[in-house]
Amino acid sequence: MATLQIGFYSNCLKREVTFNALLPVDLPEGLGLPVWSGEPLRALYLLHGFSGSHNDWLNFSRIRELADRYQVAVFMPAGENRFYLDDENRGEYYGEYIGRELVEFTRKLFPLSAARGDTWIGGLSMGGYGAIRNGLSYAEQFGRIIALSSALIPYRIAGIAPDYNDGIASYSYYTSVFGDLDQLLGSDKDPEKLVLEVRAKGLELPKLYMACGTEDMLLDVNRRFHHFLDSEGAGHLYEEGPGEHNWEFWDKQIEAALNWAVN
Repeated sequence: MATLQIGFYSNCLKREVTFNALLPVDLPEGLGLPVWSGEPLRALYLLHGFSGSHNDWLNFSRIRELADRYQVAVFMPAGENRFYLDDENRGEYYGEYIGRELVEFTRKLFPLSAARGDTWIGGLSMGGYGAIRNGLSYAEQFGRIIALSSALIPYRIAGIAPDYNDGIASYSYYTSVFGDLDQLLGSDKDPEKLVLEVRAKGLELPKLYMACGTEDMLLDVNRRFHHFLDSEGAGHLYEEGPGEHNWEFWDKQIEAALNWAVN
């Protein structure tokens, strides 16, 4: 497994950014794992959660082992608590950075397949929301979305009062990230609206894997989006089982998700 940390200038964020990369291109024979054939690799853009960093997946999960096993290149950027959304006021376009710029840059640098079906986006918590939002916003780019314990918080924060504070963040923070909270549902930050827009454009919805633990604080919003997808006849796989909002659950589920993605 080739492990790299890369810095480059992002036009979307107007500064140098750093991301981690895993490339399963250097495995010797005899280890019982697939050896790279030289064919273009499938790619997963894997997003961290709130208060995390681009190092989280490397530090707390078996993603190195899984990338080798499933022969998938994995790219782990930083979202910096901005929910992977564009911020026009700050001139920081995290959505475009994740959904277009990073994909284009890594394809120039590494032997990646450019096929939509071989280009995936995933994440946990805040990153699960970011994967859903940008996987749908750039549906022509991504063939699969992996969303674990997704922070689908537009359901919760739409229309909240200025004195709102949920113990994680306040009204002012949510306004700075999501904009006018009275207009949040039905905006380009609302996953339900994005599903409808993808269909209205005549595009195929990315295949979606969702998972959430039954003891997770975000179970209700994950169930709500799952039920919406069911009501729309939007094919997806939803997994629910024992688990909390922690790495024990996410490490188990990223393995299940990759097994789903390659089959």
